[in-house]
Amino acid sequence: MKKINLIIADDHKLFRNGLEELLRKYDDIQIVKSVADGFEFMHFVNSPLEADIVLLDITMPNMDGFQVLKELKTLNSNIKPIVISMYNDGNYIAKCAKMGAYGYLLKNTDESELILAIRTVNNGKKYFSAEISEKMINFMSTQSISENVLSNKETEVLGLISKGLTTNEIATKLFVSSRTIETHRANILKKLEVKNSAELIKRAAELNLI
Repeated sequence: MKKINLIIADDHKLFRNGLEELLRKYDDIQIVKSVADGFEFMHFVNSPLEADIVLLDITMPNMDGFQVLKELKTLNSNIKPIVISMYNDGNYIAKCAKMGAYGYLLKNTDESELILAIRTVNNGKKYFSAEISEKMINFMSTQSISENVLSNKETEVLGLISKGLTTNEIATKLFVSSRTIETHRANILKKLEVKNSAELIKRAAELNLI
């Protein structure tokens, strides 16, 4: 029986160790590497060693999961990424799918689903659970999916918000009304699925939008 060679890429050591312990029980799965960020993973990709699947976290330091997906697509790598994340937001799921993820699992997924996803993806098929698929479809039905979630003007406004400028200051700088900036801000909050400026800055940083 040919083993499924697997890499774990996650910055939380306890989570990586837990996954390793769980997956060791399965004779058809072999963990070939466990890394803490995207740079470590890409170093492996560029080495002579081979892997079939990577269990990939999104929010890692140095190089996050989105950047890894982009690199794998650029390199036309044979390693199939399964994103395993704590985020169940539709925009995260849709963006990962668009960037080449073969599957998307939540970190609280049960063991049987994890193994099913690994084996399904190893056979060349995509794996998105009914819950995850529904969230992605709901998001895609209301949003225009692209690598850039925000419009150019929204990205400009977001950048100024991240610098601590007030609505009036941004309006003055961009030569528009305060009402226009408030509309942009409301749209940005809705698209990134956050409720306030603090959450907005955190989410925008995670998505490399600022």
